[in-house]
Amino acid sequence: MTTHADHPTDTANELLAAARASLAEGDLMQASAKGWGAAAQMVTAIAEDRGWDHADRGDLYRAVRRLAKELPDQDLRPLFLSANSLEQNSHEDWMTESFVAGGIDDVEQFAAALESHLS
Repeated sequence: MTTHADHPTDTANELLAAARASLAEGDLMQASAKGWGAAAQMVTAIAEDRGWDHADRGDLYRAVRRLAKELPDQDLRPLFLSANSLEQNSHEDWMTESFVAGGIDDVEQFAAALESHLS
């Protein structure tokens, strides 16, 4: 998906909207891919903002771990794990519609929690 967003949160929001549209069309693999993309985009935005590495999935996990220590009142780890399950489903197509929908809900909550901590 090509985006013309000006800010990483705009890109994440576009991906979430696209995930919802794919879900409504019954394309669970695309919905999953776009949901994961939104979560990854938000972590990347935070990592860039703070000067952290973000070149691969391991870096994203380390960034979420750091954020979870900073923001202990947020459920960042389980929300990010849910997003990662969406990424796996985008390749394997084993989730039901309700699981994909729940995963997208989790990504929306994750993105909202991170957005308020971007400068």
